[in-house]
Amino acid sequence: MALSGMRGLSVFISDIRNCQNKEQERLRVDKELGNVRTRFKNEKGLTHYEKKKYVWKMLYIYMLGYDVDFGHMEAVSLISAPKYPEKQVGYIVTSCLLNENHDFLRLAINAVRNDIIGRNETFQCLALTLVGNIGGREFAESLAPDVQKLLISSSCRPLVRKKAALCLLRLFRKNPDVVNADSWSDWMAQILDERDLGVLTSSMSLLVALVSNNHEAYWSSLPKCVRILERLARNQDVPQEYTYYGIPSPWLQVKTMRALQYFPTIEDPNTRRSLFEVLQRILMGTDVVKNVNKNNASHAVLFEALSLVMHLDAEKEMMSQCVALLGKFIAVREPNIRYLGLENMTRMLMMTDVQDIIKRHQAQIVTSLKDPDISIRRRALDLLYGMCDVSNAKDIVEELLQYLSSADFAMREELSLKIAILAEKFAPDLSWYVDVILQLIDKAGEFVSDDIWFRVVQFVTNNEDLQPYAALKAKEYLDKPAIHETMVRVSAYILGEYSHILARRPGCSPKEIFSCIHEKLPTVSTSTIPILLSTYAKILMHTQPDPDLQNQIWAIFRKYESCIDVEIQQRAVEYLELSKKGAVLRDVLAEMPKFPERQSALIKKAVETEADTADQSAIKLRAQQQTSNALVVTNQHLTNGSPPVNQLGLVKIPTMSNVDHSSADEGVTQANGTLTVVDPQPSSTPSPDLLGDLLSPLAIEGPPAGGNQVDTNLVSDAKGAPMPPEALALAPVEEQTNTVQPIGNIAERFHALCLKDSGVLYEDPYIQIGIKAEWRAHHGRLVLFWGNKNTAPLVSVRAIVLPPTHLKMELSLVPETIPPRAQVQCPLEVINLLPSRDLAVLDFSYMFGTHAVNVKLRLPAVLNKFLQPITVTAEEFFLQWRSLSGPPLKLQEVVRGVRPMPLLEMTNLFSSLQLMVCPGLDPNTNNLVVSTTFYSESTRAMLCLIRIETDPADRTQLRMTVASGDPTLTFELKEFIKEQLVSIPTTAPRPATPTPSQPRAASPPPAASDPGALLAGLL
Repeated sequence: MALSGMRGLSVFISDIRNCQNKEQERLRVDKELGNVRTRFKNEKGLTHYEKKKYVWKMLYIYMLGYDVDFGHMEAVSLISAPKYPEKQVGYIVTSCLLNENHDFLRLAINAVRNDIIGRNETFQCLALTLVGNIGGREFAESLAPDVQKLLISSSCRPLVRKKAALCLLRLFRKNPDVVNADSWSDWMAQILDERDLGVLTSSMSLLVALVSNNHEAYWSSLPKCVRILERLARNQDVPQEYTYYGIPSPWLQVKTMRALQYFPTIEDPNTRRSLFEVLQRILMGTDVVKNVNKNNASHAVLFEALSLVMHLDAEKEMMSQCVALLGKFIAVREPNIRYLGLENMTRMLMMTDVQDIIKRHQAQIVTSLKDPDISIRRRALDLLYGMCDVSNAKDIVEELLQYLSSADFAMREELSLKIAILAEKFAPDLSWYVDVILQLIDKAGEFVSDDIWFRVVQFVTNNEDLQPYAALKAKEYLDKPAIHETMVRVSAYILGEYSHILARRPGCSPKEIFSCIHEKLPTVSTSTIPILLSTYAKILMHTQPDPDLQNQIWAIFRKYESCIDVEIQQRAVEYLELSKKGAVLRDVLAEMPKFPERQSALIKKAVETEADTADQSAIKLRAQQQTSNALVVTNQHLTNGSPPVNQLGLVKIPTMSNVDHSSADEGVTQANGTLTVVDPQPSSTPSPDLLGDLLSPLAIEGPPAGGNQVDTNLVSDAKGAPMPPEALALAPVEEQTNTVQPIGNIAERFHALCLKDSGVLYEDPYIQIGIKAEWRAHHGRLVLFWGNKNTAPLVSVRAIVLPPTHLKMELSLVPETIPPRAQVQCPLEVINLLPSRDLAVLDFSYMFGTHAVNVKLRLPAVLNKFLQPITVTAEEFFLQWRSLSGPPLKLQEVVRGVRPMPLLEMTNLFSSLQLMVCPGLDPNTNNLVVSTTFYSESTRAMLCLIRIETDPADRTQLRMTVASGDPTLTFELKEFIKEQLVSIPTTAPRPATPTPSQPRAASPPPAASDPGALLAGLL
């Protein structure tokens, strides 16, 4: 800045630089700010020159990091100064101190407009710079037409028109509606005929932004862009000042080719032929030279040309030429060029008919795995992963396994995952697949995720021919003196299931198998010990009576009976008792059933792992390719498609967490890394009737007095209109005209989230919405995960939560745009005010290209989320039960149309609904007594008691009694439980919730001959 004649500013800057500490500087700044404030109060005596000096001081103080809360008016007023030095200060300081929402900017609009429409080109440039720097809605609405006139004016100098183009670009990015495409497209095409390359370069930046937003309106600009490329690349009609190291305006070439990539295709054959001639010239005329600057410019043009060739899907000959050129680049010494060559070759994998050509460079790509630059190594890994198929899978996987030993620790987990995926998809035979995975675990066990060894277990389980080979290989690895813990897990599991197949082989007797596994026990962590205990039990099950081996295994079980780890202790106790029962052990520990055929979770994990990388083509290619012979073969003879279930009363069978068994299989649930297999049959020995007829089962009565129909599982929408249960989680939107269809069953997703706290709520080809929730008393915190699944952004994203009256909900702001392959999180706070079954609705919409999606989803903030199970003693139960004498605090109803289920399954259902089944309170094995605590802001903690009486002769009906201290809670809880038990017809309307003063009529009292009549009086 010019300081001539401004000695005061120069002295002030010197004083600041001479301050010894921060405190001295602050005192000097406060003193100067006080002086400036005093002078501004006497503004009538200040000249423009004096204002300029003080405004410079304000700007310098602002640049030091101090707040300047005055003087803005003086800075804005300098914009109207007649002389350039004062006007320049006004524009600079206003740009720095004010943002687009500042009120003082309104005072400057007229002055800025006067400079724009004036004849002084210097003032025009100052004004355009200010408008471009600040932007804002008011500037755009007031000044955009004048800026457009400058751009298309033939009387303005190129300097002004360049700034006008960049200013209009800034205004368009902030407010796209300032440029009307219908009226501006012809002007844009006319501007592209400009001869001045400076104006043309700035205008091309504007065109790139315009066509990225709406290419349909700018088709007339496409042939003009091709002519510009012809002028630059073929004719080289470029002034010397726009030539960079002999390359004609590389910046304009890059921008022009970038604009062409936003047009989907080129229909005119002459235009297409001209464009390909230019691209051919660029491809042929680019080579690696010693001058780094020239390399950078020429390769910027080249790689943009490659992108355009791929976009236009050129003929195979040109694509082959591109691959050959990239093959030369990945062999040069310059690391940046090698990186770009590998990256673009990976992108070309998505093109047809070039994969075989890329395979010719496989040796050089493998060499890039040893490059000193980790970025190049990553790109080489992605390229090898993408180009792998059945023909070269063995070679590539072998190279990757060799590279694994020397790979960076930061890459090993990703590398292990990709090796596992390639081995699974392109295995010529399953024994090779097992060899690869076991080698992988042996070389990089610490970096092999559980999903990988779970997957190999699935293959071995589902393919009987593979089981002897897998067991033998597992034994070979266990014989090694030192192996990773993951290898111990997978080997122990396989040998536990299939070691009996090897019994006749030398060195594979049960005792020898046990010895080699037991040698690893001291070296493993507590998470692996349960698998080893399960393996010992299985070995014991398959062994002919061998007292010595049996005593050794029993000694181990007894050792862990007092282990502090609950999982280990439970297994040891249960296996010890089961092993003493002979045949029972074989029934309980029967061979694991075959896994249902499901899509591999490894590819999904690979996509998540690579979500932050710049190029996703390799992952896309893997997802698009067909699966290989290494599919999981399922048992086609299973009843109803469900695997057989081991009969084991509440004993946990050891297996892996997160395996691909269907969790919906009857009697099987996952918990704490195990499959809990429960006996679906109730105990055959009834409990003794300690109280005689006092607790005998109640007879199932006729319908309630009111003759009410069974309630339907409906939810009111925002206007109170009922929603049919077939919609479930999906609320109707207009006529459901969305062309984008959801993936998966939305109803099942909703029901699953009602019983668990995390999962996917909605998914379609473009977006995935997940939920993770935490519930404490009457408070809930949900996090909505919005994931963009594509390489283009989702725009116009909008989300509104429509809460029912009993919920207070606050959703954080959802961004209007979700970037490609990105995930955003939006917390949702929930407070339960009253008991109710009404549900909140999430109304969300977004745009993807021409697809507009608007969907209403029910949120799983259901009644059971505000329940907390509690165990009550018999004394507490009867005391509370008797105190709640009858309606409306205690309601009873006979429920018909119940889904038939064993009592054990009903117990599990209640547990998932946060309802605690209290055993021993009712010795009748056909009855259940349930307790829970409900939390809301109005009721706080409210104890709820439920009694379920079933009819052994007819499982489709039962009598339910619900009691609590709040009438509304009693009714809502009764209806909620009934909805979970009944197969609800889809046509019956949902009844309105009765008020506490008007409860629904209860069931009639039992007949005098009913043996449960006395119980009805006490309970």
